[in-house]
Amino acid sequence: MKKIIAIFVLAASLVSGTVEAQTKFGFIRVDEVVSLMPELKKIDTLLTSYQNDTLPRTYNYLLSNYQHYDSIANDSAHQTLVVRQQASRQRTDYLGELQNWQTSAQQLIEAKQNALLQPVYDKVLKAIDDVAKEKGYTYVFNRESLLVGPPADNLLPMVAEKLKVKVPTGTQAPPIQRPAPKTGN
Repeated sequence: MKKIIAIFVLAASLVSGTVEAQTKFGFIRVDEVVSLMPELKKIDTLLTSYQNDTLPRTYNYLLSNYQHYDSIANDSAHQTLVVRQQASRQRTDYLGELQNWQTSAQQLIEAKQNALLQPVYDKVLKAIDDVAKEKGYTYVFNRESLLVGPPADNLLPMVAEKLKVKVPTGTQAPPIQRPAPKTGN
């Protein structure tokens, strides 16, 4: 039994040593790569248009409907009680939407931004995955989420090259530092 355990421990140490030798770490700032993408100019234009054209139309639609139902709800001379009550409920609904407009508009902008950015993030993440496979990286970490880690390479230049985008000078993060070797003391 002791021989089996000894063989198992020996095999496990050999396997772990082999795996450790093949492990390669890299890091990248995904948002930094996304910020370099040329598609962002078009996305900014589309978001500005959405904020300046679509959202005001939606607000004006809500306001117009509120005013319409308010006039019906207050017109006791020409409207029946049932019609005025129904209009009053509709007016209340539109009033609620108008009162929450800032929050709703912000949520709509964020949803639009996410929808427009998703293809860019997909493209960047695919390029990161491709570079990792091509260069033999076992693990690639998002730099912002890694405070301490094993020695790793910055993949930004390789991913930027793959995506054919230029990295401005001074934006490349230094590699994660390797610990200094311990001396005999």
